[in-house]
Amino acid sequence: MQRILSTYRYINQPLTRLLLSEIARADIPAIEVFCAPVHFRYRSPQAVGELADAIGEYGLAMHALHSPTERDLAPARESGTPISICDPERIRRVDAMDEVKRAIDVAERIPFRFLVQHLGHRHQTADPRKMDAAFNSLEHLVIFAKARGVTIALENTPDELGAPESLRNLVKETHLHDLKFCFDIGHAHMEDGAVKGFEAMRELVVTAHIHDNHGEKDEHLLPYDGSIDWDAALDAFAGALQPVSLVLELKGQPGAPSLDQIRATFDRLEGDLEDKMVRSPQP
Repeated sequence: MQRILSTYRYINQPLTRLLLSEIARADIPAIEVFCAPVHFRYRSPQAVGELADAIGEYGLAMHALHSPTERDLAPARESGTPISICDPERIRRVDAMDEVKRAIDVAERIPFRFLVQHLGHRHQTADPRKMDAAFNSLEHLVIFAKARGVTIALENTPDELGAPESLRNLVKETHLHDLKFCFDIGHAHMEDGAVKGFEAMRELVVTAHIHDNHGEKDEHLLPYDGSIDWDAALDAFAGALQPVSLVLELKGQPGAPSLDQIRATFDRLEGDLEDKMVRSPQP
């Protein structure tokens, strides 16, 4: 199991060289970088270059980039305008696609395997117009990403539009065979359950967001600190059709876990998963 940490843990602060050095010293060799205005200025060639230099200096790998979920045109604002590639309004949808492409272009300077992509923002219904809009966007973005060595991995979200079954049906109906999935275990736990959600996405899952909650709020707790049945969940990962990269995605807030706590959780996850792999060899 490769240890991968999402920088979502630090979303409310800049992704600095010092922060990356601390992650590397905690024996975490790979990261998923979250595109957020305060955290990582993916539009800025200077910021991208500085990240590339720091990653190289500390021997880190960028496993994935999380696509921006909002755009902030005014740096002083606490939140920005939501970005949705499934917006039925063509002008807004094209604008959203352009923003996603700016993020994908980071791969020209820093290679990464996956772009984790939400279909839209929170609490959206599976409106056929939005699904058609998502297809139009993804048909273009998949080609754009592939040309840069990047695979788009759709993430399940706790709503109708981004539900595991909805994502599976989207790929089945559109025949966008280059699309893959990022399974978010916490989001699935808030809906129909972690194992059921994974089974719905299983064939196309290539990476996963690992965190915990109590089934009501998207708390992004350390694994084992909420109510997810990790024994059953790790059984499901161990039986996956292909190896699934497990990315620890914790919430950036006061009192968030320290790197020592994160390292201890990686130790436990790694031991539990290895035990499952021995007893349930991959097909």
